[in-house]
Amino acid sequence: MDRLIVTGGRPLRGSIWVNGAKNSALKLMAAALLADGPTAIENVPRILDCVTMGEVLEHLGATVAWDGSTVTVDASGAAGLETPYELVRKMRASIIVLGPLLVRHGRARVAMPGGCNIGSRQIDLHLKGLERMGAEFSYEHGYLDARAPRLHGAVVWLDFPSVGATENLLVAAVGADGTTVIENAAREPEIQDLAAMLVQMGAKIDGAGTTTIEVRGVGGFQPARHRVVADRIETGTFAIAAAATRGDVLIEGARPEHLELFLSKLTDTGALIDMEPGGLRVSGPDRPVAVDFVTLPYPGFPTDLQPQMMAMLASARGTSIATENVFESRFMFVDELNRMGADIRTEGHHAVIRGVEGLSSAPVRALDIRAGAAMVIAALLADGTTEISHVYHVDRGYQDLETRLAALGAEIRREGSPSPAGM
Repeated sequence: MDRLIVTGGRPLRGSIWVNGAKNSALKLMAAALLADGPTAIENVPRILDCVTMGEVLEHLGATVAWDGSTVTVDASGAAGLETPYELVRKMRASIIVLGPLLVRHGRARVAMPGGCNIGSRQIDLHLKGLERMGAEFSYEHGYLDARAPRLHGAVVWLDFPSVGATENLLVAAVGADGTTVIENAAREPEIQDLAAMLVQMGAKIDGAGTTTIEVRGVGGFQPARHRVVADRIETGTFAIAAAATRGDVLIEGARPEHLELFLSKLTDTGALIDMEPGGLRVSGPDRPVAVDFVTLPYPGFPTDLQPQMMAMLASARGTSIATENVFESRFMFVDELNRMGADIRTEGHHAVIRGVEGLSSAPVRALDIRAGAAMVIAALLADGTTEISHVYHVDRGYQDLETRLAALGAEIRREGSPSPAGM
């Protein structure tokens, strides 16, 4: 089993380039199914989830070619309707192919998704919205069978501003007859990024990035070339690592306007944050100060940065309270932090983090993508050498993390097979 071996106590210093957003690249790759011909997507991170999405698209009959950080998807021969369980179980985002398959074929057969075990994350919002647009669903033997000979426009109100549901409905709506209005839509930058590529392909979309998105369906799509937006979660992860280790790191390519509330909270811990041309510089305090924070949909504090923030606050001066309002099981990693000497207690969707003088090394596991990043941050802080297992979760969301951190001065190495970046 692959492991990361981390010896703590070294501040991170230097500069690092932030990759394209995982949570955007996956959806852009799926959206390429709408057009025959080669769609080129630049700045795609070479991570396990993007590799898996490529395999899903190839199973559907598309050709997928990697050239550095550019992925070209040619859906000209994509006649497949079914995504197999052995691929879908690895990655929940594979449900995003549902929308483009319904537009392309009027049918889809999708295995129920897997991915990180951080909460129920039901796909009911996806299905209810698509039903409003004329789709019909049946479920048997672990597969969702969808039929929609012709989608039609509708007004869809989401009970929660789900990113995945907004994306699936958006991609379906661009090929539906008439006008679709998505109310209480997610506002994340990744939604805006998806809409931008769809418009390049010929879609007509207004309001992406607001709570109301209006889509006028069109009859066909052409291939496009698009660059993935910078990954705000990777940016935040490196910012926390720099602050937590009393480091000084320039994060090049960062988009600080996508992280305003998070950066405000990080500043409250004592970190110094400077906006520089083309990037963001983060310098850490001698010891962070405790802060309270609440996760909320964008533009609130991102749930995908909650574990990393808690890892830093575990050794802060004072007591912090983290409130998780997006995924009910996101505190599962707390036991791993407590194995390293943290003093964290959870009750419902609240976690009380009593800062300790220092963390100590211990064998721990990466339970999901962001929890894995949190364990790496904790290990960078800890006294001694920490072994982190189940690092395939880290590989799902971060490209070549150990090499990039080592370039900043971290003492970190991998044992086992190479990361997807070397594939």
